[in-house]
Amino acid sequence: MPSVSLKAHYDGDRIQLDEPFALPRNVPLLVTVLPVGEGDGDRVAWLEACKEALARAFGEDEPEYTVADIR
Repeated sequence: MPSVSLKAHYDGDRIQLDEPFALPRNVPLLVTVLPVGEGDGDRVAWLEACKEALARAFGEDEPEYTVADIR
């Protein structure tokens, strides 16, 4: 399964995804907590820009390089 970043929140009992995403049952996950609250507009914008840049850098259209491609 490819890596993906998903927005979520903690409801006091469980971590809840903010948008639907199909996950297989019992799939292992790595959760990184990045607290974002009101007044964090610059931080939110920076995180979104980083996420978009990573998606472009490692997107589906990235070619698979082989050892023959290395000079």
